[in-house]
Amino acid sequence: MNTITRNSTRSVRIGTVTIGGGNPIAVQSMTATPTRDIDATVRQVNALAAAGADVVRIAVDSTAEANAVAEIRRQTMANLVVDLQENYRLAERLAPHVNKLRYNPGHLYHLEREKPWQEKVRYLVAVARDNDCAIRVGVNCGSVDPALQAKYDPKDRLSPMLDSALDHCRLLDEIGFTRYCVSLKDSDPREVIEVNRRFAEARPDVPLHLGVTEAGLPPDGIIKTRIAFEQLISRGIGDTIRVSLTVPNDRKPEEIAAGRQILADIVAGRVRSVVDYGLSTLNIISCPSCSRVENAAFVELAQEVKRMTEYARDHKITIAVMGCRVNGPGETDEADLGLWCGPNYVNLKRGSETLGQFAYDEILPKLKQELDRLIETA
Repeated sequence: MNTITRNSTRSVRIGTVTIGGGNPIAVQSMTATPTRDIDATVRQVNALAAAGADVVRIAVDSTAEANAVAEIRRQTMANLVVDLQENYRLAERLAPHVNKLRYNPGHLYHLEREKPWQEKVRYLVAVARDNDCAIRVGVNCGSVDPALQAKYDPKDRLSPMLDSALDHCRLLDEIGFTRYCVSLKDSDPREVIEVNRRFAEARPDVPLHLGVTEAGLPPDGIIKTRIAFEQLISRGIGDTIRVSLTVPNDRKPEEIAAGRQILADIVAGRVRSVVDYGLSTLNIISCPSCSRVENAAFVELAQEVKRMTEYARDHKITIAVMGCRVNGPGETDEADLGLWCGPNYVNLKRGSETLGQFAYDEILPKLKQELDRLIETA
């Protein structure tokens, strides 16, 4: 069996698991159940842990969900990460019950807009220190700080992401808080490879959490993720991973199995990919099922979109199916056609243009009409 030469990142402890510093690459996942449904979320956390998850993430966006996490913690021994979403102030309620806080720099501006982001990060660091928590700085392609995006050509997706991550690293270092890791995620494996390569070159000391966001339905989502992981981990880049798949709740442990298999294949030299992922055919991206999803019908809809669009498989068209208001509006902008799903309606988009809201049982014919128009004008 081969060994992988790893970048010499520093060690960051997350509960009973330590990433970086030459430790084994940790495998993570995220719950897809409504966080307020304590029993269902506990079952899923424990199912993921039983499948081999080193860390499990839970999304929280309200006081009620924060209160639920306190009870969830009492019923599981898993290492928990909380995803703060758009309300960073919930950190105080949550930190006593979790092992890591994850915040998205692009979402810090949603609350208390007049307050500098640096002040908000200082608050999060103080909370993390008081409660023995690590921090993840989670940068996503579709939700980068608008002030940074304005500095670059709209076609340059990576520079704003990279600047955001590096700015936050510099501030954390200035504060004297080094118990953090970074993630830079995109739905395109090529972009994931490039932005993480550039970050690792600039900050080889910072542990990296790897993932392809909105990877989609299996097996395509696993293939996209494998491409990015093979190229990065084979170069020594990456300290913890998550495979993000659009699957029903009872199949979430498949993310752990897929991640473990990819790691085993890389170690054994069973690398199957090349860097180029420039599709000349239909590309369907969909976000992973998670607790941010406001209607479980999103997963079934993503599956139906894949089946319905099979006739267009030879056309170079990207369709994005997103499950929530947090990432949906921004991350469908880059697709030719996009669906982002609310509790009762699906928003249909062509690029950044919104075409309307439709009921779940009405959206597929509307999508097909727009897809046919694109094919006719291609």
